Amino acid sequence: MGKALRVLREQLQQYLQLVMLFGLLWLSACQQPATASPPVHAEINSMQYAAFRLKPGTDLKTALQQWVDSNDVDAAVILSAVGSLTDYAIRFANQPEASVGQGHFEITSMTGTLSKNGSHLHLTVADETGHCLGGHLMEGCRIYTTAEIVMGLLPGHEFLRVADDTYGYKELEVKKKEKN
Repeated sequence: MGKALRVLREQLQQYLQLVMLFGLLWLSACQQPATASPPVHAEINSMQYAAFRLKPGTDLKTALQQWVDSNDVDAAVILSAVGSLTDYAIRFANQPEASVGQGHFEITSMTGTLSKNGSHLHLTVADETGHCLGGHLMEGCRIYTTAEIVMGLLPGHEFLRVADDTYGYKELEVKKKEKN
């Protein structure tokens, strides 16, 4: 019994030493001066939102652009998009044409900028096995059951699409609107 007690006492001492070591390390870390980060200019603006549903058979890209055009939207972003498609048309990275598919696909993500001056949207869909694919949203994405869209509207800004000679695409230019 004496040997077992000695072993237990040694283990307890080692444990207490470790606890004290971690405690000292923690106290030491708390005493370190905080490093100052450079100030970052951030502007806070209010954002409005629009939430709506697109119905079966509707072309996703066409309907979004029509909604933006008919509501005279100068700058918006996709906040949330869920739903399903029977057809997809997605242009993959560095490809000249859209890849298309038919079946049943869940919209797992959509992001991008929208404006009456043009939009740039990316879409990710999952098939019945969960395999995902994504890229540039093109016309030809037909809604199966629904597309529930939440869009953030930025009333103080205007999104323009301006030709960029680097790759030949029209790229985003953000303009702040003058206040009246």
